[in-house]
Amino acid sequence: MNKRSIGEIEVGEIGLGGMPMSIEGRPDEDRSVATIHAALDAGVTLIDTADAYHLHADDVGHNETLIARALKSYGGDTSDVLVATKGGHLRPGDGSWTLNGDPAYLKRAAKASAQRLGVEAIDLYQFHRPDPNGDYAESVGAIRDLLDEGVIRMAGISNANAEQIRLAQDVLGGRLVSVQNQFSPAFRSSLVELELCAELGIAFLPWSPLGGISRARNLAGKGAAFERIAADLGVSPQQVCLAWELALAPVVIPIPGASRPESIQDSVRASELTLTDEQIAQLTDDQNEEAAA
Repeated sequence: MNKRSIGEIEVGEIGLGGMPMSIEGRPDEDRSVATIHAALDAGVTLIDTADAYHLHADDVGHNETLIARALKSYGGDTSDVLVATKGGHLRPGDGSWTLNGDPAYLKRAAKASAQRLGVEAIDLYQFHRPDPNGDYAESVGAIRDLLDEGVIRMAGISNANAEQIRLAQDVLGGRLVSVQNQFSPAFRSSLVELELCAELGIAFLPWSPLGGISRARNLAGKGAAFERIAADLGVSPQQVCLAWELALAPVVIPIPGASRPESIQDSVRASELTLTDEQIAQLTDDQNEEAAA
């Protein structure tokens, strides 16, 4: 697989999002482990998780523990695999999502994540989502302290706007390496943040990068450019979608979620797909039209 950079570390340009393996509708553990192993076999070296990827109050960190077990049981070398996790988003166990950006809490959460992952230092730790009841700079300050203390090797943020990206970069003393925001054919409002990351040389990790593909497939005209181009190229619309996102900027590293080996194996093939300028323009214009509809 082609490589892209997070900080000074090179990873495969298609990552794996672990959330579908641990929340509602999650598969049995054997299939999840098989999915992670299939990703590793295909060249994935970035796996994204969070302590909030679980179902029940006594299930915190389910996905982190699952990934740690899968890496341990993998037959090949995993020394180049970067595991990124997040803190500050919580699931009380009733199906809801809550927020906690308290610095003391974030420091405790990061150390608990490191323990579940079985590592001395977390490769990449990300502040999961801004807490409206807290001070954003203070929350990011906790991530800075974790970086200085060696609890984490690299620092990132998630679900951040442009102002928060600049603030985080300042608080971290220029050491912000990644921003993870929702971005897809159906959700393009983070294009501003993507372009800012490209300007600053910060990795942009789209979560839910395939959003909108199933809807486009059902449209006969407007909104179906992914389907049309995929048919022309003899590949899946998902591959076209990920290739389009990769073409937007060299800092983009999509992290499609998967819970089946076949899903991540298909997504990884996007790294082999080069779209023409005309195709990229068609896909971009197509989504602009749909967003305006």
